[in-house]
Amino acid sequence: MPDDLLQRLQRFHTDAFPQHRSHFRLLVDDGQHPLTLFIGCSDSRLVPYLLTGAGPGELFLVRNVGAFVPPHDQSQGFHGTAAAIEFAVLNLQVQRIVVCGHSHCGAIRALYGDVPAEAKNLAQWLELGREAALPVAELGLDVLRRTEQRAVVLQLERLMDYPMVRQRVEAGTLALHGWHYVIEDGEVHVFDVQRGGFVPAAQADNAGTGPYVPHEPNEPRAPVLCTDEESTRL
Repeated sequence: MPDDLLQRLQRFHTDAFPQHRSHFRLLVDDGQHPLTLFIGCSDSRLVPYLLTGAGPGELFLVRNVGAFVPPHDQSQGFHGTAAAIEFAVLNLQVQRIVVCGHSHCGAIRALYGDVPAEAKNLAQWLELGREAALPVAELGLDVLRRTEQRAVVLQLERLMDYPMVRQRVEAGTLALHGWHYVIEDGEVHVFDVQRGGFVPAAQADNAGTGPYVPHEPNEPRAPVLCTDEESTRL
């Protein structure tokens, strides 16, 4: 059987790379300076570079099951996502963090079902999205869509527990964006904290805001609720 992966590697070297050779050389000589940390689900249908029109060196990417953010206190153990957040903010000094979920997410559906007994790491990881699940008896597309979006907001809130993130958000040098990509429509819905819900990018006036409400460290956050009937209710 032909080695499809090898053929793709060879085509990249002979066809694609020459078109970007000078740019890659610059990225090596000057280093990387991405402005955006993109935390996205590992789902193969989510293609960040295609979605954003970004080129090499523009996105610092983190992919994991569900686009989840682990707690800063390491209560879930070692994890590369937490390290990547710290590196992107402290070393690369990114100006934006995007958390991007999507429709038909297997991780979100798994919150309502059983996980194979052998998948111990997966079962523990899914707990990072547990608060987004809804107390429903019947699982439909609307419930899954709302849960997917609630999970994005939950990760944005958890990002604010990272001291270096909170400090920069409060200083106005770092912005948080929550996105929900509807695969079948080719449309990204962005979370607008002022409207309390997700708005199709075609109808939005910004790339997503929040959630961010100033509060004392020991005070609980006010819940983010959706009040705009035109957007998907959380």
